[in-house]
Amino acid sequence: MGSRQAKRVRRALGPMMMAASPLPLMAQTPPQPPQPQEEPILPDSEFEARLPRTIPQTGQPPLNSSAPLPSIDEWIDRQMPQPSVAQELPPAVEPQEERELAAPLPPLDSVQVPPQVATDANPQEKTEAVRYSVAIEGFGKTGLEDEFRDSSSLVGGKGKADTAAMLQARAHEDEALAVRLLYSQGYYDATALASLDQAGDGALKAIVSVTPGKRYSIGTIVIHAGPTVPPGLIRDSLPLRTGDFIVATAVEGAEANVGVKLPENGYPFAKVGERDILLDPAMATGDYTLPVETGPRGSFRAITTTGGKQAFGADHMTVIGRFKPGELYDSRKVDDLRRALVATGLFSSISVDPVRTNQPGPDGTEYVDLNVAQEAGKPRTLAGELGYGTGQGFRAEGTWTHRNLFPPEGAVIASVIAGTQEQGASGTFRRSNAGKRDKSFQTGIAVNHQNYDAYEAYTLGLNIGWSRQSTPIFQKRWTYSYGAEVLLTNEQVVVDPATADKTRRTYFIGGLPVQIGYDRSNDLLNPTKGFRANLRAEPEGSLHGSFSPYIRATFDLTGYYPVSGSLVIAGRARVGTISGVKRDDVAPSRRIYAGGGGSVRGYGYQELGPKDANNDPIGGRSVNEFAVEGRYRFGDYGVVAFVDAGQVYESAMPQFSNIRYGVGLGGRFYTNFGPFRADIAMPINRQPGESKFALYIGIGQAF
Repeated sequence: MGSRQAKRVRRALGPMMMAASPLPLMAQTPPQPPQPQEEPILPDSEFEARLPRTIPQTGQPPLNSSAPLPSIDEWIDRQMPQPSVAQELPPAVEPQEERELAAPLPPLDSVQVPPQVATDANPQEKTEAVRYSVAIEGFGKTGLEDEFRDSSSLVGGKGKADTAAMLQARAHEDEALAVRLLYSQGYYDATALASLDQAGDGALKAIVSVTPGKRYSIGTIVIHAGPTVPPGLIRDSLPLRTGDFIVATAVEGAEANVGVKLPENGYPFAKVGERDILLDPAMATGDYTLPVETGPRGSFRAITTTGGKQAFGADHMTVIGRFKPGELYDSRKVDDLRRALVATGLFSSISVDPVRTNQPGPDGTEYVDLNVAQEAGKPRTLAGELGYGTGQGFRAEGTWTHRNLFPPEGAVIASVIAGTQEQGASGTFRRSNAGKRDKSFQTGIAVNHQNYDAYEAYTLGLNIGWSRQSTPIFQKRWTYSYGAEVLLTNEQVVVDPATADKTRRTYFIGGLPVQIGYDRSNDLLNPTKGFRANLRAEPEGSLHGSFSPYIRATFDLTGYYPVSGSLVIAGRARVGTISGVKRDDVAPSRRIYAGGGGSVRGYGYQELGPKDANNDPIGGRSVNEFAVEGRYRFGDYGVVAFVDAGQVYESAMPQFSNIRYGVGLGGRFYTNFGPFRADIAMPINRQPGESKFALYIGIGQAF
């Protein structure tokens, strides 16, 4: 640095005091080399004696004094009147603007502060508030004035203070605030002064004057650290460049990035030290030095677990983890394990931390163990669901779950359905992360009674299946399920649609359902962009007198396009078929229907398609559906306008003819677990027997 004066920034950044915290300074002036003296220095007493006595000794600085404006506390503390002296100097000595800037504020006796505020003889006495206005000067092109106003104590006081002392305290806070803001953007020579002025009408004005000074930029960048693999890992992870302004948030963010990238690339114990920035006022630059302790480069080895009450052991955690022993350490995989453990819902507290083993690993690394500190939470939950749909009536479902009755993650689920047109009960055993991450095994039994216009059925069912599905925490791109089900159902069947004659039949049904899904949307319950595709196929056989094999298949496609931050256009299409059998050989509960909240809104549940002589739906073998929604959100609320279309056909392939339409409006209330939905819709060109309007209430978007 030679003989240039310098100051150094060494300490770590403090807590954020506002949008950005300044880099705190530690001033240090290097020793200066001796300068040659051409004339002897006079003692102070002799120097003052030689000064011309042209200005009266009043105790008040002259108008051409270079002393700064008095601060607000000095101004308030003056109690004795002091005459001001007007002393003009030739323009060559000091320009008019500088004389005005250097002039002191008027003495206290010339500003009429209410006496009961200025004096505090009786603290219990109710006093008149001090009213004031605020002027802010000097921020200029720094762009910080709006940010200052947002945090200013004077501005936040809305022009009113209980006492002069309170006004003084606010001014002190704003002085410090202005300097911190300027420091945070690299203005390390910045100063701020708050003062009072009084207009001709006696109104008080608090003036905050700032002087930003020069803005400092980064000079040389030096990193003190051991070797890394790859060699430039630390520097490449530090997004700072020579010539960038020294902005606190940018420096903090760059250092935080180093602290993130090193553990992601095999250095679990890396530590970023305290920076050292040496400021050069002459060049307005700061040379940046950062020490980093990398620690050993590591590889995964084993998982250990500790804790008083444990939900399950380390062997099951190994199944959940997405890494194998010997793989290079990656903190992202550690975070993934932590999130997956949280997603089980079995812990009241959980932490995952790397542990040094001092054991050699592959490729010159050191083995690292992961210790999972766990405390099991309450494994039982009660949940409920309530909804209403025209043609479907009210439906309430309550569920009791013990998530870990058979460790690890062996859950027992009991469910009860109570509704105006559906009643039932079921019991299910489910094992999550069954031998593989995100894979579930499930088997269960259910009894159910459904009574709709299309059919009435009493059903007993058994099912078994394996699946990989999305959850609110882990939304997966690919999902699938496969399994088997057996149904015994007694149903009311329309024998002749022309006469609406009905009889009861018992069906024994077996099926092998398979489903595969692809999801590129950005949210499970409230998507705003992307698309989803889902294909479900089920080879099925029905035994009623004779055996009738057939296949049921459905394909769904949905898409979401954000027009703006508040408006999303969503669309949906569906086609379905039952192939290989006549409609009358398929149990009514297994046929295809359309209409209702998850189908074509504006129509009752299962209302579309072929009907009997009583105008009751009897189902079909194919379907096509389409829908488009405009979703507008404002805060926690939203409105939706939509058009739905669709039709059910007796043929095995959809005909795309005689399409029926419904239009409607909906409201949304957005919660942490998804939007609460209420839609009302009406059919276009309503036919006899169809609903005049339909109402749908539930959780989540319609699609």
